[in-house]
Amino acid sequence: MMAIEVKNPALWSGFFRALPEKILSPKDKINLPPELLAQVALNALMLSSMYILMALGFAILLSVMRVLNFAHAVIYMGGGYICYQLAIVYGLNQWLSLMLAAIIMGLFGLFLERFCFRPFFGDVNRTLVMTLALIVIIESMVNILVGTQIRSLPAFASGIIRTGGVSLSVERLVTFIISAALLLVIIFFIQKTKIGQQMLAVSQDDTGAVLQGINIYRVSAVATVIACALAAVAGSLMGAIFSLSPYMGGHMLVKAIEIVILAGIGSIGGVLVAGLILGTIDATLPILMSGSASDVVGLGIVILILLFRPQGLFGHEA
Repeated sequence: MMAIEVKNPALWSGFFRALPEKILSPKDKINLPPELLAQVALNALMLSSMYILMALGFAILLSVMRVLNFAHAVIYMGGGYICYQLAIVYGLNQWLSLMLAAIIMGLFGLFLERFCFRPFFGDVNRTLVMTLALIVIIESMVNILVGTQIRSLPAFASGIIRTGGVSLSVERLVTFIISAALLLVIIFFIQKTKIGQQMLAVSQDDTGAVLQGINIYRVSAVATVIACALAAVAGSLMGAIFSLSPYMGGHMLVKAIEIVILAGIGSIGGVLVAGLILGTIDATLPILMSGSASDVVGLGIVILILLFRPQGLFGHEA
């Protein structure tokens, strides 16, 4: 059975373009073969984990700092390009390059918090303008330094696992495992460590947290480091599965915003469920309809859920 190995920076439907046409013919769309169902399940898990990594960082900044960080898109893109430069241009081990990309973007997060977010702490409008300015600056720098040519990272893992007549891509399986492990680490950090508990306290009531002696600037710095590092990992992993371009972050930013709204503003735990829902929708619909139509239907499903739960799945009414 042919494995799905497609590089497509534009549409998630590229997951399925390598499948034989007879599998995707209309009469087969209802009775899907086990091989395709297995690939859909793996793609859904992989996509969901990438969405959650991206959205979790976005949600942490929104909850802890009240920052609607549109620059998260270029941080995601920057992480992918840094990994590419280290692995391809400088010849470092690709796994080492992935870790270094996360560290570098995490340190960049410290710079963002100290010089871009902290001076406008509590001023939503000025912070929003700053994030938009960062998008223009970073995208322009990438265009000047690297160019607009689409690039690709080599696969972090290659091969096909065949079991029970089902073929699974090792690359996508490894991507899911890495993402799931990172998510478990972040959940443990937030729930079991002192600084994690302080992040939760600040997200619920920053004034009360200050009165309890919590240093909100230190908490904000840690939150920004985590958010930027997660975005960098997601950008690097997706750069290997799809492609790298200076504008690759826009699509993922939209998905992150959808997930945060669907989960409920301020619900960090709800991001996990919302990410699974959106990832499953985006991995499943392209085999039933065209790519453009699947995007519209997927967004329609999210809107339909919000009509019945305006506050999101795990949010609370004001």
